[in-house]
Amino acid sequence: MILDTNTLSAFVDGDAAVGEILGKQARACIPVIVLGEFQYGIAQSRHRAAYEGWLASHLGQFDILSVTEETAATYAGLRVALKHNGTPIPANDAWIAAIAIQHRLPVLSRDRHFDAVPDIQRRDW
Repeated sequence: MILDTNTLSAFVDGDAAVGEILGKQARACIPVIVLGEFQYGIAQSRHRAAYEGWLASHLGQFDILSVTEETAATYAGLRVALKHNGTPIPANDAWIAAIAIQHRLPVLSRDRHFDAVPDIQRRDW
């Protein structure tokens, strides 16, 4: 299962629903895009030290999924298809979706725009 940025933030902040879902997963993954967005948020947070501490001690529990040439090709095709269908999504979420398609993993997210992406399953929490 892949986490988007809002879901990762909720998990770090102790959201029980996210924790329960992740506790039942064989694999929990964070795309490098999500990690970057999360670190950007941390850099601006008044709780920076606590979040950096959480990352240092818990990040190893997740698979970090990188962008590859295959991801880039999937991303480009996905963005074109969504634009053609009149259902574009934010660029970073298109990268997350491309990684989900590449790895054949569902996305744990409350963002309904992932529902417009063929070939991925969005799980709400």
